[in-house]
Amino acid sequence: MCQSLTVGLGLKPAHYEEALACSVQGLWFEVHPENYFVDGGPRIAWLQAIRSRHPISLHGVALSLAADCPPDPAHLQRLLDLARRVEPTLISEHLAWSNWRGTYHPDLLPFPRSGEALGRIVDNIGRTQDVLGCRIAVENPAHYLRIDGHAWDEIDFLAEIVRRSGCGLLLDINNVYVGACNLGYSAADYIDRFPAEAVMEVHLAGYTEDRQFGADLLIDSHDAPVAETVWNLYERFIARAGRCPTLIERDDKLPEFSVMLAERDRAHAVLQRALEEANR
Repeated sequence: MCQSLTVGLGLKPAHYEEALACSVQGLWFEVHPENYFVDGGPRIAWLQAIRSRHPISLHGVALSLAADCPPDPAHLQRLLDLARRVEPTLISEHLAWSNWRGTYHPDLLPFPRSGEALGRIVDNIGRTQDVLGCRIAVENPAHYLRIDGHAWDEIDFLAEIVRRSGCGLLLDINNVYVGACNLGYSAADYIDRFPAEAVMEVHLAGYTEDRQFGADLLIDSHDAPVAETVWNLYERFIARAGRCPTLIERDDKLPEFSVMLAERDRAHAVLQRALEEANR
């Protein structure tokens, strides 16, 4: 894991001015690279300006690593071009699929954890890492309903992906909590079993209850503050794993930048306590 990073924020256009002016030590920003697949213009100019002051991480949403076909070569080339331009500290992607026979679906879709899927994913990660020339991190998915065909436990599946491909993992703790509530497993047990040695980044975000089913169906909405239950799981993981680059995600219903910084400060305090414990 990249120990030089502490806690970052998802970068949104509404916060560009304040992000650029912010001088908080250890702050970094993460963006979805697909929003910057352009040759020029104001978005690229702002991203490069912020990169001149803060580290940048790229968190992809469209490589479709779990699809039954390789990543789109044109997409990979655009990702490589952007990476060369901003020199990101980390590059990550979701463990999901969205591309089907040349059509992109606006969602991160689930798949059965079969041996066949494992082979495809490892191959697609390998192709991606070969093009980019670096190790990427793969994020554990959120779960909303049970699907048939799983031959692997999710933790074992992720660990095997790491072993075969050499990639790292991105632990999204809100995904863990949402999935645990929706499918009825223990979020604490999941956190305790997660292969900490492979974690390159941690994500924290907020969830909402479904309009129809309420608390029986939680949605990884990224439009609310980090819940106390998720903070507790984060502290549990960091107490075991030690300091790890952490990101506060917020994609909708954006609060003031100062509110985002306050959540960032809370996560930073957790990392500082972990560092103090390690130095005792």
